[in-house]
Amino acid sequence: MKKIKFLYKTWSLLFLLIGFSACKKGINDIKKVQEQLELNISSASIALDENNPAKDIVTFSWKAARPQSDDHLVSYTTKLDVVGNNFGSSTAIMNYEDDGTFSRSFTSEQLQNWANQKWGIPANKSFTLEFRVVAQWEGGTTFEAPEVRTVRVNVTPIKTVVFDADKVFLGGSAVPGLSKVEMSKTLENLNQYAYLLNLQPGELQIPVEYSGATNYIASADASTALKDGTAIGIKMRDNAFSWKIETAGQYRVVVNMQKATATIYSPEQALTPKVVTWNGDGGVAQTTTVSELWMHGAINSFGTPVKMDCKVSLADPQILVYTGGKVGKTKFIVYGGADNNKNLAYAFSCPLTATGALQELTLVQGTVASLSGGSTSAQRNSYYTIPAGTNTLIFDLRNMTILAEKR
Repeated sequence: MKKIKFLYKTWSLLFLLIGFSACKKGINDIKKVQEQLELNISSASIALDENNPAKDIVTFSWKAARPQSDDHLVSYTTKLDVVGNNFGSSTAIMNYEDDGTFSRSFTSEQLQNWANQKWGIPANKSFTLEFRVVAQWEGGTTFEAPEVRTVRVNVTPIKTVVFDADKVFLGGSAVPGLSKVEMSKTLENLNQYAYLLNLQPGELQIPVEYSGATNYIASADASTALKDGTAIGIKMRDNAFSWKIETAGQYRVVVNMQKATATIYSPEQALTPKVVTWNGDGGVAQTTTVSELWMHGAINSFGTPVKMDCKVSLADPQILVYTGGKVGKTKFIVYGGADNNKNLAYAFSCPLTATGALQELTLVQGTVASLSGGSTSAQRNSYYTIPAGTNTLIFDLRNMTILAEKR
């Protein structure tokens, strides 16, 4: 009996050794791909040039990827984004490069504008960018794995003047009653003032009180013509300045002291709230104007959705601001009614994967993240985790972003 057990153990060990040998031989037989793609950067640290904004400030260049047969067609795709955004679909600057192109340059003006408007980076704050080049092949009889290279560059932005103010007003003959009204600070940005009011034909002034003195906001180019719905550069001066209002109606005025810009929206360029459509009970289409949201997920043990009591920004009705202390995994739905509807409603959460599958991601405090919305099963089962310590969420439904902050 002992002899049989010994032979059994011996043969088992022998077969195991043969298996290891076969695996090792198989691994050795796999042809190793020799990648040749190289990515270089003109400088790893740059300071944006205020005096030459249209001049290239950084250049990324690469050497061709490994050669293939004539049946394979190679293409190069480049992406630029802030570190932490993971080249999201709403934040990345993507380019499909032309044949024979092996470099991509950016100007100071481009990077400054993207930092302020696309990436939501506070004025005068340095940041780090990632640049990625991807070489991939199509055609041929074999699959060829793409080659990918990524580099980073530290960026010092153009310094902007942040105007100080104790109070900001709207006045002039365009304001009914010839009185002035005080503008409110926006919840999403305390350096931004906004107001929605009815104006009549006349002159619109924006007086600013600071330390007992009154100055006036003026367009940087001294033009009094209204550039409807366009953010313009502003400066401060001690004598009155007026914009011409030619048509009566409801106007939205937004003054960003941090970016030194002002935007005036006439009734013709009025900003409207976000409207979404989803299928309710029995497949009946529901249309919802988004002015409030509900949390639903592990954050409330997947129970009844929790109303967030969002505040709609005066600067844009598609910006919603939530101030509260709830943290954890959740999605944000537009309808928090009966239980049989919470799994059907339109939901905002993290973007789906490249293949359209559900996904779960974690927000990073102070970093703008992509927001996706829909009523598909995959979208309704995707979640963001709100990190501990967060007490403010800013939803920009116009640009489909979300920002978690601790204030």
